[in-house]
Amino acid sequence: MNPIQVGLLGIGTVGAGTFNVLKRNQQEIRRRAGRGIEIAVVGARNAARAQTITEGACRIVDDLFAVVDDPAVEIVVELIGGTDLARELVLRAIANGKHVVTANKALIAHHGNEIFAAAQAAGVMVAFEAAVAGGIPIIKALREGLSANRIESVAGIINGTTNFILSEMRDKGLDFATALAQAQKLGYAEADPTFDIEGVDAAHKLSIMAAIAFGIPMQFDKAHVEGISKLEAKDIRYAEQLGYRIKLLGITRRTVADGVEGIELRVHPTLIPARRLIANVEGAMNAVLVQADAVGATLYYGKGAGAEPTASAVIADLVDVTRLATADPYSRVPHLAFQPNQLTDVAILPMSEISSCYYLRVYVVDQLGVMADLTRILADAGISIDAVLQKEPGEGETHTDIIMLTHQTQEKKIDAAIREIEDLPAVVGSLTRIRLENLS
Repeated sequence: MNPIQVGLLGIGTVGAGTFNVLKRNQQEIRRRAGRGIEIAVVGARNAARAQTITEGACRIVDDLFAVVDDPAVEIVVELIGGTDLARELVLRAIANGKHVVTANKALIAHHGNEIFAAAQAAGVMVAFEAAVAGGIPIIKALREGLSANRIESVAGIINGTTNFILSEMRDKGLDFATALAQAQKLGYAEADPTFDIEGVDAAHKLSIMAAIAFGIPMQFDKAHVEGISKLEAKDIRYAEQLGYRIKLLGITRRTVADGVEGIELRVHPTLIPARRLIANVEGAMNAVLVQADAVGATLYYGKGAGAEPTASAVIADLVDVTRLATADPYSRVPHLAFQPNQLTDVAILPMSEISSCYYLRVYVVDQLGVMADLTRILADAGISIDAVLQKEPGEGETHTDIIMLTHQTQEKKIDAAIREIEDLPAVVGSLTRIRLENLS
């Protein structure tokens, strides 16, 4: 059987990794796929760089639409990033009857519903394993490996940049700005790190996992997103003293609020007990914890980015598409695990309705009665305190930090209590609130 012909859009870091791994492991890949997989054409703005990487092994064009319109191309691999041009190229490839493989989480999170509907109508596949957690096969696990289960929750460290920064802040006592500069110096963070440090990248990935886990449409616009740029080194230090570590977590779970089932969809800094495996994921590594009814808890760990880890996922999708290219479209695994007519519109809960435990840090005047005022406000709101850490003021200082951990309560209750606490005369500035998840 002749090799299947692939058109590659973009040959940057991941594109070059895909080309090199496919070339290096071509015999192994052929044995798995049942036929060869051959990159026939590369669409790249920098033709000279593309030529250097491919060494004349395939055609190079600077018109990306020429790749998706090429009648010889059977699979289009989209690795250019962004949303607008990528969406146009992917939809045109689908309209031309071509299968698509993409590593573009923003594209899937924003336009996945439209793209999957077009692919379903055209009888082609869109594969996107590399869009979430790099080389970790979490999409395949959620969509296929756990298909016997009712999935209850997914919680993940799914952005390596922020995990590296938080690890540096904890290990070396660095402030956020210094740790970010270190991440940029080492190539873990972009010159403009906003998407990473403000949680947007993680929210893209979480939206994709939530859709597959629960059989709901993509709903990135309803995700709650907080980043790590406002975290202070002392909060990481205090959390450690209390037996916790702070990670940027993406959390999605089934829950019931006021008698109505809903889905939580949130990204934010989170305290996790230090004894949990996921709390010990350090550096730029990723990990995803899935809780399901039959199998229980499963943890997926590995490199969440990089040329070859991401290429591993891209090529795994190429192998899957190659195996199933001639199969009856209705016999293939659905894009979002559930049959398209079986997706449900379960509501994404607003943050006011979710329940969590909380870390509260308040900077106060060191005087009698302050602690009594704080505990009274929390008690009046029906919020139970689990632990308290009160720092002694330094010599000559008149202010100190009080840290409280609460038992589980609704977010709207904690919001109301925070407003009251910040109005106390002894309280200076804003209260710091970080959610706490036991992940038991």
